[in-house]
Amino acid sequence: MQKVARGDKQAFSALYDALAPLAFGIVLKVVRDRAQSEEVAQEVMIDLWRQAARYRPEAGSVRTWAATIAHRRAVDRVRSAQAATDREQAQAAREHTTAFDEVAEQVETRLESEQVRRCLRGLTELQRQAVTLAYYRGLSYREVAEALRTPLPTIKTRMRDGLIRLRDCMGVTT
Repeated sequence: MQKVARGDKQAFSALYDALAPLAFGIVLKVVRDRAQSEEVAQEVMIDLWRQAARYRPEAGSVRTWAATIAHRRAVDRVRSAQAATDREQAQAAREHTTAFDEVAEQVETRLESEQVRRCLRGLTELQRQAVTLAYYRGLSYREVAEALRTPLPTIKTRMRDGLIRLRDCMGVTT
Protein backbone atom coordinates (compact mmCIF):
# COMPACT_ATOMS: atom_id res chain seq x y z
CA MET A 1 0.00 0.00 0.00
CA GLN A 2 2.92 2.33 0.62
CA LYS A 3 4.08 1.85 -2.97
CA VAL A 4 0.52 2.47 -4.25
CA ALA A 5 0.38 5.63 -2.11
CA ARG A 6 3.57 6.83 -3.83
CA GLY A 7 1.97 6.26 -7.25
CA ASP A 8 3.65 2.95 -8.16
CA LYS A 9 1.54 1.63 -11.05
CA GLN A 10 2.91 -1.92 -10.83
CA ALA A 11 2.02 -2.09 -7.14
CA PHE A 12 -1.47 -0.86 -7.96
CA SER A 13 -1.78 -3.43 -10.75
CA ALA A 14 -0.98 -6.19 -8.26
CA LEU A 15 -3.40 -4.69 -5.74
CA TYR A 16 -6.07 -4.48 -8.45
CA ASP A 17 -5.63 -8.12 -9.42
CA ALA A 18 -5.82 -9.20 -5.78
CA LEU A 19 -8.79 -7.06 -4.67
CA ALA A 20 -11.01 -6.36 -7.71
CA PRO A 21 -12.81 -9.74 -7.51
CA LEU A 22 -13.48 -9.20 -3.80
CA ALA A 23 -14.81 -5.68 -4.40
CA PHE A 24 -16.99 -6.84 -7.29
CA GLY A 25 -18.46 -9.72 -5.26
CA ILE A 26 -19.37 -7.48 -2.32
CA VAL A 27 -20.87 -4.83 -4.57
CA LEU A 28 -22.85 -7.38 -6.61
CA LYS A 29 -24.46 -8.77 -3.44
CA VAL A 30 -25.69 -5.29 -2.49
CA VAL A 31 -26.48 -3.73 -5.87
CA ARG A 32 -27.75 -6.92 -7.60
CA ASP A 33 -27.19 -5.52 -11.07
CA ARG A 34 -24.11 -6.79 -12.87
CA ALA A 35 -23.48 -3.70 -15.02
CA GLN A 36 -23.87 -1.29 -12.11
CA SER A 37 -21.78 -3.56 -9.91
CA GLU A 38 -18.93 -3.47 -12.41
CA GLU A 39 -19.13 0.32 -12.44
CA VAL A 40 -19.16 0.58 -8.64
CA ALA A 41 -16.30 -1.92 -8.31
CA GLN A 42 -14.23 0.27 -10.65
CA GLU A 43 -15.03 3.26 -8.46
CA VAL A 44 -13.88 1.27 -5.42
CA MET A 45 -10.56 0.48 -7.07
CA ILE A 46 -10.08 4.14 -8.00
CA ASP A 47 -10.82 5.04 -4.37
CA LEU A 48 -8.14 2.58 -3.24
CA TRP A 49 -5.63 4.23 -5.60
CA ARG A 50 -6.54 7.77 -4.45
CA GLN A 51 -6.82 6.97 -0.74
CA ALA A 52 -3.84 4.62 -0.44
CA ALA A 53 -2.00 7.14 1.77
CA ARG A 54 -4.88 6.99 4.27
CA TYR A 55 -4.54 3.25 4.82
CA ARG A 56 -3.49 2.39 8.38
CA PRO A 57 -2.29 -1.22 8.88
CA GLU A 58 -3.05 -1.05 12.61
CA ALA A 59 -6.77 -0.55 11.77
CA GLY A 60 -7.04 -3.77 9.76
CA SER A 61 -5.88 -5.58 6.68
CA VAL A 62 -5.89 -4.08 3.19
CA ARG A 63 -8.51 -6.67 2.28
CA THR A 64 -10.81 -5.54 5.12
CA TRP A 65 -10.27 -1.89 4.23
CA ALA A 66 -11.12 -2.57 0.56
CA ALA A 67 -14.19 -4.60 1.57
CA THR A 68 -15.42 -1.72 3.75
CA ILE A 69 -14.99 0.79 0.93
CA ALA A 70 -16.75 -1.58 -1.51
CA HIS A 71 -19.69 -2.08 0.82
CA ARG A 72 -20.08 1.64 1.49
CA ARG A 73 -19.93 2.46 -2.22
CA ALA A 74 -22.51 -0.22 -3.01
CA VAL A 75 -24.91 1.03 -0.33
CA ASP A 76 -24.44 4.59 -1.60
CA ARG A 77 -25.35 3.45 -5.13
CA VAL A 78 -28.49 1.66 -3.93
CA ARG A 79 -29.56 4.67 -1.88
CA SER A 80 -28.89 7.00 -4.79
CA ALA A 81 -30.94 4.83 -7.14
CA GLN A 82 -33.78 4.65 -4.62
CA ALA A 83 -33.73 8.43 -4.12
CA ALA A 84 -33.90 8.94 -7.90
CA THR A 85 -36.84 6.55 -8.13
CA ASP A 86 -38.59 8.32 -5.25
CA ARG A 87 -38.06 11.71 -6.94
CA GLU A 88 -39.43 10.42 -10.24
CA GLN A 89 -42.49 8.94 -8.53
CA ALA A 90 -43.11 12.13 -6.58
CA GLN A 91 -42.83 14.21 -9.74
CA ALA A 92 -45.19 11.88 -11.58
CA ALA A 93 -47.67 12.11 -8.71
CA ARG A 94 -47.47 15.92 -8.74
CA GLU A 95 -48.00 16.02 -12.50
CA HIS A 96 -50.91 13.61 -12.24
CA THR A 97 -52.51 15.66 -9.46
CA THR A 98 -52.00 18.85 -11.44
CA ALA A 99 -53.65 17.34 -14.50
CA PHE A 100 -56.59 16.19 -12.39
CA ASP A 101 -56.87 19.60 -10.73
CA GLU A 102 -56.86 21.34 -14.11
CA VAL A 103 -59.61 19.09 -15.45
CA ALA A 104 -61.70 19.49 -12.31
CA GLU A 105 -61.22 23.24 -12.41
CA GLN A 106 -62.25 23.42 -16.08
CA VAL A 107 -65.38 21.38 -15.40
CA GLU A 108 -66.26 23.53 -12.40
CA THR A 109 -65.69 26.74 -14.38
CA ARG A 110 -67.84 25.47 -17.24
CA LEU A 111 -70.67 24.51 -14.88
CA GLU A 112 -70.49 27.87 -13.13
CA SER A 113 -70.49 29.69 -16.49
CA GLU A 114 -73.58 27.78 -17.59
CA GLN A 115 -75.31 28.59 -14.30
CA VAL A 116 -74.41 32.30 -14.64
CA ARG A 117 -75.79 32.36 -18.22
CA ARG A 118 -78.99 30.66 -17.05
CA CYS A 119 -79.35 33.11 -14.17
CA LEU A 120 -78.66 36.09 -16.44
CA ARG A 121 -81.56 34.94 -18.63
CA GLY A 122 -83.76 35.25 -15.53
CA LEU A 123 -83.07 39.00 -15.22
CA THR A 124 -85.12 41.69 -16.88
CA GLU A 125 -83.64 43.03 -20.11
CA LEU A 126 -82.62 46.28 -18.42
CA GLN A 127 -80.92 44.46 -15.51
CA ARG A 128 -79.12 42.08 -17.88
CA GLN A 129 -77.80 44.98 -19.99
CA ALA A 130 -76.52 46.88 -16.94
CA VAL A 131 -74.87 43.81 -15.35
CA THR A 132 -73.32 42.71 -18.65
CA LEU A 133 -71.84 46.14 -19.35
CA ALA A 134 -70.46 46.45 -15.83
CA TYR A 135 -69.12 42.94 -15.26
CA TYR A 136 -68.27 41.65 -18.73
CA ARG A 137 -67.14 44.88 -20.37
CA GLY A 138 -65.66 46.44 -17.24
CA LEU A 139 -67.62 49.69 -17.39
CA SER A 140 -68.19 51.80 -14.28
CA TYR A 141 -71.75 52.56 -13.15
CA ARG A 142 -71.40 56.05 -14.63
CA GLU A 143 -70.22 54.61 -17.99
CA VAL A 144 -73.10 52.11 -17.97
CA ALA A 145 -75.53 54.99 -17.35
CA GLU A 146 -74.04 56.91 -20.30
CA ALA A 147 -74.06 53.85 -22.60
CA LEU A 148 -77.71 53.07 -21.83
CA ARG A 149 -78.70 56.76 -21.69
CA THR A 150 -80.25 56.21 -18.29
CA PRO A 151 -79.88 58.24 -15.08
CA LEU A 152 -77.13 56.99 -12.74
CA PRO A 153 -79.50 56.33 -9.78
CA THR A 154 -81.66 54.13 -12.04
CA ILE A 155 -78.57 52.14 -13.15
CA LYS A 156 -77.51 51.65 -9.53
CA THR A 157 -80.99 50.33 -8.68
CA ARG A 158 -81.01 47.97 -11.71
CA MET A 159 -77.56 46.70 -10.83
CA ARG A 160 -78.46 46.15 -7.17
CA ASP A 161 -81.70 44.35 -8.03
CA GLY A 162 -80.01 42.34 -10.80
CA LEU A 163 -77.16 41.26 -8.54
CA ILE A 164 -79.58 40.23 -5.80
CA ARG A 165 -81.50 38.09 -8.30
CA LEU A 166 -78.23 36.57 -9.59
CA ARG A 167 -77.11 35.82 -6.04
CA ASP A 168 -80.40 34.11 -5.25
CA CYS A 169 -80.40 32.18 -8.53
CA MET A 170 -76.80 31.01 -7.99
CA GLY A 171 -77.64 29.88 -4.44
CA VAL A 172 -75.01 32.10 -2.83
CA THR A 173 -75.60 32.70 0.85
CA THR A 174 -74.41 35.83 2.60
